[in-house]
Amino acid sequence: MVNAENVLICIAAPFVISFFFTKGSAQRLILALLAGMVVCIFSAYIAGFIQIASGLNSEDVSIFLSPMVEESMKLLLILLCIYVFEPSGKGIELLAVGIGAGFATFENCCVLLSSNTQQLTYMLIRGSAVGVMHIVTLVALAKGFLLLKSYKAFNFAGIAGILSISVTVHGLYNLLVSKPGVSSFIGYIMPMLCVILLSVLNVAKKR
Repeated sequence: MVNAENVLICIAAPFVISFFFTKGSAQRLILALLAGMVVCIFSAYIAGFIQIASGLNSEDVSIFLSPMVEESMKLLLILLCIYVFEPSGKGIELLAVGIGAGFATFENCCVLLSSNTQQLTYMLIRGSAVGVMHIVTLVALAKGFLLLKSYKAFNFAGIAGILSISVTVHGLYNLLVSKPGVSSFIGYIMPMLCVILLSVLNVAKKR
């Protein structure tokens, strides 16, 4: 059994110290990383409470519950940053990347410590699939926010629509990798395909 709070302290402490030796966007990225880790542990608390209260098994929680809880918590954090700090378009995307990377890093560390695995293949899959997925969904959220603002449709309906997309992608990934075989292979490569798609959109936008 891993004490998640101890893991958080060990990972976060160097970033906290680094914050005082950086400036500007570097500081904002460090804060976003730390915020992503904190959101990850709070998401685990909420999902765990709902699991106990509802009696769902771990597989059902992973497929149906965790995507909604985790994506909603990340969404609330980004919205808080937008309304409090009013960052620019690039600032919103920087926050999204930092929060996603912090969330994924903390989650991966806890999973690896709790599973006590020594398989390099499993570690590579966790890093290149699960970790990337958290970043991709948040970057997609950030781009969705920018799109809503450009069309002056930054309202509850628009935000709920963007959230539904990120929850669907997250839940689809968890569903695909829940069983071994072809479906899990598709799930593992899906985050990288999303990265390629977002990169193509970035290049097309600059032209």
